[in-house]
Amino acid sequence: MDLNFLQTVDVQLLVGGAVALLAIVVGAAYLFSSMKPKGCLDPENFKEFKLVKRVQLSHNVAKFIFELPTPTSVLGLPIGQHISCRGKDSQGEDVIKPYTPTTLDSDVGHFELVIKMYPQGRMSHHFREMRVGDYLAVKGPKGRFRYLPGQVRAFGMIAGGSGITPMFQVTRAILENPKDNTKVHLIYANVTYEDILLKEELDGLAAKYPDRFKIYYVLNQPPDVWDGGVGFVSKEMIQTHCPAPAPDVKILRCGPPPMNKAMAGHLDGLGYAPEMQFQF
Repeated sequence: MDLNFLQTVDVQLLVGGAVALLAIVVGAAYLFSSMKPKGCLDPENFKEFKLVKRVQLSHNVAKFIFELPTPTSVLGLPIGQHISCRGKDSQGEDVIKPYTPTTLDSDVGHFELVIKMYPQGRMSHHFREMRVGDYLAVKGPKGRFRYLPGQVRAFGMIAGGSGITPMFQVTRAILENPKDNTKVHLIYANVTYEDILLKEELDGLAAKYPDRFKIYYVLNQPPDVWDGGVGFVSKEMIQTHCPAPAPDVKILRCGPPPMNKAMAGHLDGLGYAPEMQFQF
């Protein structure tokens, strides 16, 4: 038998097998990607989502639960990013404001917003007037920060008031990922005990992941019995409760503008380089 003929057949078989294997791999990759739920957000256009439940948490805080198109739909918001919400103020004028959901894409079929409604807040008026069955216009994702597992060894987080929501989102994503060993150290400041948002959820995470998540509450007007910080967040509190400056450490901050400015000064003074800091 002609050896050249056999060699040609062998080559053809090898090439054919390689092509078939490549087709299988490409087909499997396509099938896997098509099985992954597609996010519901549009970065360019507002989309409407129906309010299906409203839970009043305090006199000026409520949890709003919005329905996604199907029970398996996901919002599709990258960790560390937020959405823009559009509503009407008390004068009927359009207003747009950023918010961070407290749910992740592991929470399918819905997303939640925990909203503190201020007396003079323009978007606060819209949420105060919302009732079950109403629709909220949402656009996104938005934001300069996107978290990836293993991005840093440890996060320090300094939050004030409703600035806790992006911190909660990132913290949940880290802790609920068994392959992510990032540690989180959170300082959360408020005026009174009643102002603390998501306290039950935060305490639950601290109890469930004691080696990975530490939280230190600070109150300007604490109750008579209080073992947390008192006053404003100080340099000393940051030194004690946040990881020390290092290339694999990042400090996130989110709060009212005066607080953000003060925290930036504290962090600079403690030796945290600009690349070690991020403000939502």
